[in-house]
Amino acid sequence: MDKFWKKALAGLCAVVAGAASLGAAQVAQAADVAWPTRPITFVVPFTPGGITDNTSRVLAKLVGDKLGQPVVVDNRPGAGGSIGVEAASRQPPDGYTMIYGTQGTQAANLALYKNIRYDPVKDFVPVHAMSETPLILVINPARPFKTVPELIAYAKANPGKLNFGSAGPGTGTHLTAELFQVATGTKMTHVPYKGSSPALTDLMAGNLDLMFDYPVVVMPFVKAGKLKPLAVTGKTRLAIAPEIPSVSELGFPKAESTAWSAVFVPAKTPPDIVKKLGDAIAQAIADPEMQQVTEKFGSVPLKDLRDAKLGEFVKSEMTRWREVVQESGAKLE
Repeated sequence: MDKFWKKALAGLCAVVAGAASLGAAQVAQAADVAWPTRPITFVVPFTPGGITDNTSRVLAKLVGDKLGQPVVVDNRPGAGGSIGVEAASRQPPDGYTMIYGTQGTQAANLALYKNIRYDPVKDFVPVHAMSETPLILVINPARPFKTVPELIAYAKANPGKLNFGSAGPGTGTHLTAELFQVATGTKMTHVPYKGSSPALTDLMAGNLDLMFDYPVVVMPFVKAGKLKPLAVTGKTRLAIAPEIPSVSELGFPKAESTAWSAVFVPAKTPPDIVKKLGDAIAQAIADPEMQQVTEKFGSVPLKDLRDAKLGEFVKSEMTRWREVVQESGAKLE
């Protein structure tokens, strides 16, 4: 082949390669611009109703409005949320599956359950945090202790005698109490229930001594005089209940705990889709409708926790709750 034809062939190959590269770029760009073209499933690994479900549905509506496609909540409860999260993590990484994660599903459950079949780091891409909610320590008003120091002194003098209720093993209401015991050097007996309502009923009836639960759940009973609040587990007092001191100001900063939530997607979801979804969630969190719901539940929006920063936060939470579970001896009764 003479030089002319070699040069012509080389030029033709370059043109074809350039066209192919341009075509691939255009396809990738078109795919990015097009997403989403159909409804997105938001897997919420807890039962309908309550704070988790209500918050997720408002977020789903707002994110759907921002993206121009419906976001449909799919409740898949079981094993402290682990069943739904595992199923969602195995979905195609195409941006059409959002996952509602918590300190339980992404951290504590790994220490509590023996058969967790997902890795909170390897199987997920962190998108954006939603909010965090401190809990309130409440007691039956007839109990002899009326303050946190008095409660701790009583518990130390009577190891294992005091019992605390929870909405179930592995829930925020359970883990917060375990952390409190570790932080204060006390030992109490866990009595798990299937939800907060039956536990609070027994607490008000005098069958339980204390409980940690969400502000929106306990405040109506506090205002009615049926429960006495001793402390808030956040760093500061709640705007909706400024009269209740925080555990930190009472001298127990290691007992600080909040129930947090965040959105994840399956591993290998394209970065452009993750960013677009994260931006939509950020806008939804700042929306007045979402802020109203967040304030109603005594929660604080996590506006600046996303992407790699959220991933590092999850790793720190995994370490923290593993240590709490191991030191407290918490079990799934």
